[in-house]
Amino acid sequence: MPDFGSSDLDAFRQTARQWLEENLPASLRRDPDAAAEAFAGHEELEGDLALWKQRMGEKGWGVPTWPKRYGGGDLTPAEARVLAEEMARIGARNPIGGMGVMMFGPTLLEYGAEEQLARHIPPIARGELRWCQGFSEPGSGSDLASLQTKAEDKGDHFLVNGQKIWTSGAQYADWCFCLVRTDPKAKKHEGISFLLIDMKTPGVEPRPILLINGTSPFCETFFTDVKVPKENLVGPLNGGWTIAKRLLQHERQGISGANAAGAPGVTPGPALSELATTYVGKDDAGRLADADLRGRITQHLMEAQAFALTGRRAALENRNNRGPSAVSSILKNVGSKVRQDRAELSVEVMGHQGLGWAGEAFNDDELGTVRAWLRGKSGTIAGGSYEIQNNIIAKRILGLPDPTRST
Repeated sequence: MPDFGSSDLDAFRQTARQWLEENLPASLRRDPDAAAEAFAGHEELEGDLALWKQRMGEKGWGVPTWPKRYGGGDLTPAEARVLAEEMARIGARNPIGGMGVMMFGPTLLEYGAEEQLARHIPPIARGELRWCQGFSEPGSGSDLASLQTKAEDKGDHFLVNGQKIWTSGAQYADWCFCLVRTDPKAKKHEGISFLLIDMKTPGVEPRPILLINGTSPFCETFFTDVKVPKENLVGPLNGGWTIAKRLLQHERQGISGANAAGAPGVTPGPALSELATTYVGKDDAGRLADADLRGRITQHLMEAQAFALTGRRAALENRNNRGPSAVSSILKNVGSKVRQDRAELSVEVMGHQGLGWAGEAFNDDELGTVRAWLRGKSGTIAGGSYEIQNNIIAKRILGLPDPTRST
């Protein structure tokens, strides 16, 4: 595998730079943040947004390290990092993402049958389908393996009944990767299977949940006599827990903000400093006027930079591209805390302007900051709570004894 500084990587950098210059529409360079927001939304893309998505999908660079035969870019991790650097340099945002890219696709590439890969991976690589996650249930959150949604064997299909909760984007999704109980008599970890469910199937009903920040990104999803073909079973029957644990590592890596391309997962530095000087002002020496706040922002920026560098190091150490490991639990906990700290500081420096919900007295940035602060509270819960990650770190990284097991 080529390393940074090698002639092969230098040549690839030039190739990537030229392709990006020729293919990224000029309008998206002028406002890359707006483009990123559009790509993260659920509306149909038009104009230059749609054109850029099409070009990236055809090139395979939306999922740069995935195999070319399934629509990926077939790049090495080092090349993918170079591509990310060149995209950041020019202000290009990746138009292809979501749970299919972050969680399901990498997991299916590892555990899926060839027919499943050929069917599901190319549409993900082109950004044509949306996926949602059917894991948590009203009585099965941190103790996910206690889930009760059942799938009964009916010969040529499974019949699924049950309820999921916190299914992000279920109201927009085309497909759901779902954990179901296929052997109620087995130990709870051993009777679970991993099913793919078409959200248009009769009996599937997502109901959006209104959150404190005024949005509804999550749903409760009901399955009532939903027929799922047998070919939609991923991996062995009753072997879903192993697949689920692997997928959760990908989810935690994504939630953390640390990415394999080596770009900083949290980039609050200049923006937060500028925000503070705008609302708080400077002293005679040109420094942020509030010394205590200045110290806390400095500490936060140091932690954010240390986190970004740690994420980059983790990516560089993953030379064989094995994907995330238990280290993703560390990155998830730290990344969630860094983002929450930034949100708290942002609201604080705005003073009373950081307490608005609506009205002409507040601008869009101020209202957006308040909503982001409220939405970010879920960061330490999503993908497994802070406490669950600490248990994983203790057992799988530090080698401490499991307190839940009797001696």
